Amino acid sequence: MSEKNKEKKLSGGNHTVQKRGNDNKKKEGTACKVAKKCGGCQYQGVPYEKQLSEKQKAVRQLMQPFCKTAEITGMQDPYHYRNKVHAVFARKKDGTIISGVYEEGTHRVVPVEACQIEDEKADAIINDIRGLLKSFKIKTYNEDTGYGLLRHVLIRRGFTTGEIMVVLVLGSPVMPSKNNFVKALRKLHPEITTVVLNVNDKRTSMVLGDRETTIYGKGYIEDVLCGLTFRISSKSFYQINPVQTEKLYGKAMELAGLTGKERVIDAYCGIGTIGMVAAKSAKEVIGVELNPDAVRDAIKNAKRNQMKNIRFYQDDAGRFMEKMAAKGEKADVVFMDPPRSGSTEQFMKSAVTLAPQKIVYISCDPQTQARDLKYLTKHSYKAMGAYPYDMFPFTKHAENIVLLVKQN
Repeated sequence: MSEKNKEKKLSGGNHTVQKRGNDNKKKEGTACKVAKKCGGCQYQGVPYEKQLSEKQKAVRQLMQPFCKTAEITGMQDPYHYRNKVHAVFARKKDGTIISGVYEEGTHRVVPVEACQIEDEKADAIINDIRGLLKSFKIKTYNEDTGYGLLRHVLIRRGFTTGEIMVVLVLGSPVMPSKNNFVKALRKLHPEITTVVLNVNDKRTSMVLGDRETTIYGKGYIEDVLCGLTFRISSKSFYQINPVQTEKLYGKAMELAGLTGKERVIDAYCGIGTIGMVAAKSAKEVIGVELNPDAVRDAIKNAKRNQMKNIRFYQDDAGRFMEKMAAKGEKADVVFMDPPRSGSTEQFMKSAVTLAPQKIVYISCDPQTQARDLKYLTKHSYKAMGAYPYDMFPFTKHAENIVLLVKQN
């Protein structure tokens, strides 16, 4: 049975995953040394087929009251898929500089040399930054005292383009010898295409601050997804697993069934990825997003791809749709891809008022999605099917698409 037909067959049974090589089997036997402290990979050491089976079961259970669940689509190679890597820096009592992640539920730093789900090039750059700090006499930030300079490093890599952005998050705006530091780093990693200084001088658990300066390159990277080029800045939301994202978006478009006549709304649009993929097959697309940085990137992305049938608005998506409905405006399809916390009742109420023929609900937390489906299915929509995708191997998370159709 082909991959496409497998996805079309709605069942509660097996999962869809391509056959994988011996290298992956070897990796499956290699348990991560810091898995328990880090807490990022709940399925560490669990064979990949079993992970898929568990996720399939969990999504099917949540979707059972609403619709049937298709087989979960897994990855051919479920390792090193994260194209965005964040490391926190600290100093041990003996003066050794460490980098890694916060221990689950604490602010103690767990040193990480390499990670099975993170981009390998990003991990190598972080390790070399750690080595350069000593020679440049750059102190790491101390959360308790508020002293020190380097707080975090964020790395984003274009999966298709190979472009790499390094974001150095500092506790103050002045970085001595910054140009020499970049030169030394690029000597080790000439593949780095841009370096950004981000200033976060607040006592906060947020990684990025508001102020930024580009000290090398263009200040953003570009990547290609579904045949379109996207500009990604440090704060832009961009799916962390581009291999699975292409499959996910392909399915979302198939469910929307666009013919070139539709007016589409891309709610929670971010930098415009879903909306721009939809714009290739729709008459008109409206993208709505609250984050001003993302909206700026989205507008530039539309120009970059010469798309004239998509417009972006900085607004709360629910409020925007309420205003549309009040003016008597219509939409045929709404794509919604809310944060992990799910949608809000205000948004869903406005979607029901606007009354599109189809709602394509993409979720990174099927649990909050199930909660939202209760509301939507009580208000004139019927769930036609659920389609899970494993976007986050080795973690407990799964992405899920549900098609909702308006009932007359």
